[in-house]
Amino acid sequence: MDRGSRAKQFMPFAALKGFREAMAEKERIIVPKRDLSEEKKEELDWKLRQIQKEDIITVEYFQDREYVQVTGMVTRIDNARRALEIADMRIAFVDISDLKCDMFQE
Repeated sequence: MDRGSRAKQFMPFAALKGFREAMAEKERIIVPKRDLSEEKKEELDWKLRQIQKEDIITVEYFQDREYVQVTGMVTRIDNARRALEIADMRIAFVDISDLKCDMFQE
């Protein structure tokens, strides 16, 4: 038996296709979207007005039933569509729960 055929018999076998992905999805902690207080909304609004293109920021936002945090450079602030772009990712203002940047040090 050649080496390639022999190696194939020891490869892992997945009897249920998609089972691992389904289990990973099941293990994910699902949280409801938080309602922000008026004070927090005003703070986020102020921070969004301070941000400029090419600033490095950390954004916490709600996506697919969980909160995600991403750090990167702001490539665009689209006030018409009410969205923030970091690299090639678009985040709606309404989904943002927190913004962190060096300029916001309190």
